[in-house]
Amino acid sequence: MDINKLLRTNIQTLKPYSSARDEYTGEAMVFLDANENPFNEPYNRYPDPLQKELKEKIAALKEIGAQHIFLGNGSDEPIDLLIRAFCEPGIDNIITLNPTYGMYQVAADINNVEVKKISLTETFDLDNDLILEAIDENTKIIFLCSPNNPTGNNLDQEKMISLINHFEGLVVIDEAYIDFAPGKSLLSRLSEFPNVVILQTFSKAWGMAGIRLGMAFASTEIIDVLNKIKYPYNLNILTQQKALDLIQKIDEMKRWVKLIIAERVKMADLLKDYPFVIKVYPSDANFLLVKMHDAKGIYDYLVERGIIVRDRSKIHLCEDSLRITMGTSEEDNILLNALNDLI
Repeated sequence: MDINKLLRTNIQTLKPYSSARDEYTGEAMVFLDANENPFNEPYNRYPDPLQKELKEKIAALKEIGAQHIFLGNGSDEPIDLLIRAFCEPGIDNIITLNPTYGMYQVAADINNVEVKKISLTETFDLDNDLILEAIDENTKIIFLCSPNNPTGNNLDQEKMISLINHFEGLVVIDEAYIDFAPGKSLLSRLSEFPNVVILQTFSKAWGMAGIRLGMAFASTEIIDVLNKIKYPYNLNILTQQKALDLIQKIDEMKRWVKLIIAERVKMADLLKDYPFVIKVYPSDANFLLVKMHDAKGIYDYLVERGIIVRDRSKIHLCEDSLRITMGTSEEDNILLNALNDLI
């Protein structure tokens, strides 16, 4: 596909900022090019603007070429950049599936881009007929969150692929929770779909929400666009170094994921037996969506006990539901004890 046909005209002709670290790469004895303070190494130096060392490590981990990777300040940065690059403000639109992650709407609103919300089915899956009907000549991006937030389920993969093949714009698949659903990622098939961007993150399974590191995987043409319009030093030295350290501990990450999945199974089984619980929805993520009588009242009760869950009662298709993230076994038992006291 010709990415330039989707890009905003001014982005096509944009001349990106060229930083000192863009103009020179390699080893040197003395750096006198970037107006840096010569003291307090290594923090006095600007970070690598393209994060080359970190991308090589992630490329090996994900079994994909480093040229297909963009690293951002959380997944929110590539979400914003994609809308900014491909959607003409006041003219173009994006499609989101309702309910889903709220930042797609926020990023679109900031960029003055219309959002067409298409409802998921009652089982929280795609209705491709409704989506395709909503597409017009100004629809540039479809956002699919799988596993979805706040519902927790994977979207049907064959439906996603069918949608990708029938849409001439970009399809962004947000796989923030994919490590809790082994074997369900489309990353290994990325080369088949030149119009797909896959988002993943270090925030969830890797336990590093605090370092704000998101990953976008796409064709080199799309990655080049993101690198063209991002801020020059979007990832600081500390984030890059911590991620490099963390990647060496993949066995620890896998252990965490195993424990969280075990907690998810345990909690789903126990929660369904409470008299005020109507349904515990199936989940492929690190949280459970639980429909219950008086969800708002139970939320307020838990807050009084110092236990914070997420009230999703006012969200489409999630009425009277709380979203409960899996904690440690000890933390989850505190929640269960509080619910026992409520009975």
